[in-house]
Amino acid sequence: MSDHVHHDCCAHHHQHHELVVENLSVAYRKIIALESVSFATSCGTRVALVGRNGAGKSTLLKAIAGLVPRRTGSIRWRGAPVKRWSREFAYLPQREEVDWSFPITVRGLVEMGRYPQTNWWRRYRHEDDDAVDQALQALDLTDLQSRQIRELSGGQQQRAFLARAVAQEAHVLLLDEPFNGLDRTASLRLGKLLDQLAHEGRLIIASHHDLGTASLLFNDALLLDKTVLGFGPVDEVLTPAMLDSAFTTTAQAI
Repeated sequence: MSDHVHHDCCAHHHQHHELVVENLSVAYRKIIALESVSFATSCGTRVALVGRNGAGKSTLLKAIAGLVPRRTGSIRWRGAPVKRWSREFAYLPQREEVDWSFPITVRGLVEMGRYPQTNWWRRYRHEDDDAVDQALQALDLTDLQSRQIRELSGGQQQRAFLARAVAQEAHVLLLDEPFNGLDRTASLRLGKLLDQLAHEGRLIIASHHDLGTASLLFNDALLLDKTVLGFGPVDEVLTPAMLDSAFTTTAQAI
């Protein structure tokens, strides 16, 4: 990873770089997707978001990212309320939700991370190019920057989206099933990259379904079934009893 990636988040993350979610509820029409979700975490942490299908994992990521409206609750980041989308948050959807046929190169995708900085109408500047170069280098994509995104492997596609988040200078990475569909080699590589990004001071929250690898890839786990069933160190939360209670509840249509 490049030494040029920003490190300022980690210096005093316990005091200033904390994400606090309180009493968050989201409803789609009359259907409750999330109810009274509360937790707090900070930069440098990798959080696995675990729960059955329909537990609200994707909804929680989108709500933190400001992509779906909240019915109740608050989200605070660095002590200030998050009322709408912030450039310090980067949301990476599931790969199946992305139109990979869209004609854009890897570099073009990563350059999109600079638009929050340029406010769309400001001219692209030398420092924007530098930030893109550094992000491509950090995610080991420099040699692939001219390639169309549709030509990439699954692991390369995930790295391209992470590079866009790095170029954006996002501190909170919200990832929806980033390891889904990746082979073992690509998963290990992505895991090391996420570890490095967290070590540099970013907060990573990712939905994850492979319980066997959760303790290798994440520090903490948030066990979700529309509300928080448990939150803390992976080995303390993803116990047989806790998982049994999360995955054997009566399925509710969402």
